[in-house]
Amino acid sequence: MARRSRGRPVHGWLIVDKPAGLTSSAVVGKARWALGAAKAGHAGTLDPAATGLLAVAFGEATKTVPFVADARKAYRFTLRWGAQTATDDAEGEVIATSAERPSPEAIRAALPAFTGDILQVPPQISAVKVDGQRAYDLARAGEALDLAARPLHVERLELVAVPGPDTAVLEMTCGKGGYVRAIARDLGIALGCLGHVAELRRLWSGPFTLAGAVTWPELEAGGADLARRLRPIEAALAGVPELACPPHVLERLRNGNPVPLPAGLPEGTTAWASAEGRPVAIGTWRGGELHPSRVLVLG
Repeated sequence: MARRSRGRPVHGWLIVDKPAGLTSSAVVGKARWALGAAKAGHAGTLDPAATGLLAVAFGEATKTVPFVADARKAYRFTLRWGAQTATDDAEGEVIATSAERPSPEAIRAALPAFTGDILQVPPQISAVKVDGQRAYDLARAGEALDLAARPLHVERLELVAVPGPDTAVLEMTCGKGGYVRAIARDLGIALGCLGHVAELRRLWSGPFTLAGAVTWPELEAGGADLARRLRPIEAALAGVPELACPPHVLERLRNGNPVPLPAGLPEGTTAWASAEGRPVAIGTWRGGELHPSRVLVLG
């Protein structure tokens, strides 16, 4: 007997304002339940204590997740001075303390060293893989990890407020793979006062912002309004060239074969093909043809 499908085909993006205390996977699960969707994923994990933008992809939109996950992201975070923790945030055990506190002038003077192309050592509690295992699993099992530094581009790191001597509020825009907790840890060490993230909020990710984001109470309530708030699949492809696919080559493209399309793009350009305004495939423009790497099947 064939297995009956769980959920219905839903395609598109739902932007959720994740509350603190929930994992990203829990939010995805609730969103999938609220829409009765068969398939869902997200574009970039937020720590349970963090809040803000979580882009949830449904159905064929999951094939566009890398375009959001690899894009620039912006965060606002509160850094608490005077203590370094095992997790580099307020959830972890304090492992070192300092009575020193930096002045606003000292903080601003230290920020240029953390902007541009830098090397960053991920936190011990992170999703980085070590010999095929997640660092957070190894660290929670008591293993001390020697994680390699990874390149990161930080476009902007700015001091936006100093509520008091013990805290500072910063905003950061960075590329893929950035850990705000590592920035807080290293900035505290550089200033000689130690520090960790007390609060963290993602402001935007790639083409998505918090404007009109769905709240957790709205997800819990469910309802038809959620379906109307879905963003189209192609919303994740902002800035990627669109190529209109003529009807006579559409079937060939849907079968995963390269097709000639009028484009005039530079060799190797990533582009997506559309038919009647709907996305059909994503691929690489090469030799006068679009070579599909992902074909979108929309019912």
